[in-house]
Amino acid sequence: MKKSLLKKVAVGVLAGVIGLSFVGCGKSRVENTKDASSKQVVSTTLDKIKESKKLVIGTSADYPPYEFHKEIDGKDTIIGFDVNIAQEISKDLGVELEINDMKFDGLIAALKTGKVDMVLAGMNPTEERKQSVDFSKIYYTAQHAVIVRAEDKDKYKTLADLKGKEIGAQKGAIQEELAKTQIEGANVKGLGKVTDLVLELKNKKVDAIVVEVPVAKFYVEKNKDLAITDATFKIEEGEQGSAVAVKKGDEAFVNAINSTLDRLIKEGRIEEFVVKANEQVE
Repeated sequence: MKKSLLKKVAVGVLAGVIGLSFVGCGKSRVENTKDASSKQVVSTTLDKIKESKKLVIGTSADYPPYEFHKEIDGKDTIIGFDVNIAQEISKDLGVELEINDMKFDGLIAALKTGKVDMVLAGMNPTEERKQSVDFSKIYYTAQHAVIVRAEDKDKYKTLADLKGKEIGAQKGAIQEELAKTQIEGANVKGLGKVTDLVLELKNKKVDAIVVEVPVAKFYVEKNKDLAITDATFKIEEGEQGSAVAVKKGDEAFVNAINSTLDRLIKEGRIEEFVVKANEQVE
């Protein structure tokens, strides 16, 4: 009787041990699955680019000589020195380049949601933007200018002369912030495209517009009824110059971009790109 009871107890204990080992194995497999899934989610933008063999950049192609539209061989094409830089980055990565043209103020949102891999659009690495995205090193530095109607050039010589006036600037760009903070009492009108701002100025909907110097020179050269004033802005350190924006924490991608920029700067290629882009502007 005791022997039979002992036998039953032994069988029960054995079954329990086997059951526990199965549970242990099952738990281990679930944890491993989670680990594998986690690793897949954490794949970087650089991994994605190399896997798809395509680099998608976001830009706002109304900003010559940075990026702009031009008909080449009967086809509307986006060109400019930012595009030249993007082509060099894609070449170094061994992938094709795809350009996604959109309004400037939608670029960071497109980057954060994964619609584009990086933003190359004459963007300044301001402290505010650094809260949302990371930046490469600065690849080009430009000054900012105020454009007015030619008839008003002697009227608006300084920022003080523009006090309380209607000022146009590209929405989401540093020029919008400069107009708001350095032109006293200005009523700043932000629009997505510089071409629209120029029309607003020509149609007397605004008194002046704020853009970067090379962009200002382009529009003034093509519109004799416009002129650049002598007004100048004070720029905080770090807010002057353009850099490539990428997703927050994407260090490997930033390093890859900086590697290309280092090469281009050392070879003097970016200056060549700027000159070429200015020659291509019509």
